[in-house]
Amino acid sequence: MICIDELLDLNHTIAAPLFAGKTYPWEVLDGIKDFILQLGPTLDPAEFDHPAEGVWVAKDAKVYPTAWLGAPCIIDHEAEVRHCAFIRGSAIVGKGTVVGNSVELKNVVLFDKVQTPHYNYVGDSVLGYKAHMGAGSITSNVKSDKSLVVVKVPGEPHPTGRKKFGAILGDNVEVGCNSVLNPGTVVGRRTNIYPTSCVRGVVPADSIYKDKEHIVIKTKIE
Repeated sequence: MICIDELLDLNHTIAAPLFAGKTYPWEVLDGIKDFILQLGPTLDPAEFDHPAEGVWVAKDAKVYPTAWLGAPCIIDHEAEVRHCAFIRGSAIVGKGTVVGNSVELKNVVLFDKVQTPHYNYVGDSVLGYKAHMGAGSITSNVKSDKSLVVVKVPGEPHPTGRKKFGAILGDNVEVGCNSVLNPGTVVGRRTNIYPTSCVRGVVPADSIYKDKEHIVIKTKIE
């Protein structure tokens, strides 16, 4: 439930080489900055502007004048970075992705067509293809006691060795408004998180998270 190939379709990100040779998606977090700095200079200048040192923006992306693009970052084709968005750096914003008003990104990979449209904080995290974070939902990337983050797989906890690690959202995950994803949260593909949830640990794919005691598997309607 927590391996890269179980969570993420690497055909939907410019950052696919970053995941090569790795098993768990949080293993890429230490390498995002260097990856951007290596990939950026190779991007076709006919397709990407280079408005500042360490910053590459696709010519068909829309970046509002009040957005802040901190280096290093890559804004891929047809992405939209709206008013007062704050990209602190080490961020890859995928094709067709929305980074909305007052959203803050730091050390993240957002796959293609991700939506973080309103008042979100996403730090030290990976959001899969078409993942959506409702208004006000955030990743919490540091534990209150500052200890190292452990991914709490039932019966088999996985130490990450990281002090800062927010969340991994699989492809097509829906996170309800004003939810908090605690450090080390992993959400499987196509899962829905109820609004105002406080989530920790691993949530299975194709499920509905109502609260920690009520996680139900979706039923197919024939």
